[in-house]
Amino acid sequence: MSQRDTNMGGPVIGFIGAGNMARSLAGGLVRNGWDRGRILLSDPLPEQRAGAQQALGLKTYADNAEVAARADILVLAVKPQVLAEVAAALAPAVQRRKPLIVSIAAGVHIEDIERWLGGDLPIVRVMPNTAALIGSGASGLFANARVSEPQRDAAESILRAVGVTVWLEDEYLLDVVTALSGSGPAYFFLVMEALEQAAIESGLAPAQARLLTLETAFGAAKMALEGSEEPRELRRRVTSPGGTTEQAIETLEQGGLRRLFKEAFAAAVRRAGELADLFGKNR
Repeated sequence: MSQRDTNMGGPVIGFIGAGNMARSLAGGLVRNGWDRGRILLSDPLPEQRAGAQQALGLKTYADNAEVAARADILVLAVKPQVLAEVAAALAPAVQRRKPLIVSIAAGVHIEDIERWLGGDLPIVRVMPNTAALIGSGASGLFANARVSEPQRDAAESILRAVGVTVWLEDEYLLDVVTALSGSGPAYFFLVMEALEQAAIESGLAPAQARLLTLETAFGAAKMALEGSEEPRELRRRVTSPGGTTEQAIETLEQGGLRRLFKEAFAAAVRRAGELADLFGKNR
């Protein structure tokens, strides 16, 4: 950070957009001891501003440019479809201030963001996921060449307030992260949905099926997180030869589960790239 930031108690972080993801990031910073007076949010919708004020006690603004004019770190937390318009309106204030730009708008390339904002800016692009809303997010980050090491640390600290982070060496890999952790929760929800339905059809009451499904999923994730074994080894340990688990796993393998996941993942990566091209085209 600059000497100005150090003297005044740390950088001012401004959020353009006060929706769920912006509020989760701002809330994570507050829980980690960040000064509420140095977190600003803007949103044209009064209900979004009121929600942020009520939930977090943070200063909010109706004018995006007012926040951009004060922020040392500017987090773009708007829908990708409107980012071009929002960024173009912010360009004069951003060019005067030259803040670190952190974009959490899914699928929008750094080169497009920089062009809309007027150029010559340090930009970190982030792919968070919905679990950030409960403090268990998984985010991938990529920085352009203008981002300094202190700025990388600052960007990471914002995302680490709501989960784990990984830095990527190629912007293309954000499409892979989108297919993995971005879309990934839906894959697990689908598996849970299918297991729950199978249990109900086999005789369990719906409430019983749901409870056992959710706790089983939670327990499996906890074992994988807290242990040192790879998923393959964890699976092997609960698959007794000739037992029920072995029969179930063989059925899944014969049904092409791995092939389906590979194809689904590739489709998500491909679509992420298509959307990025679409959002940046002719803007």
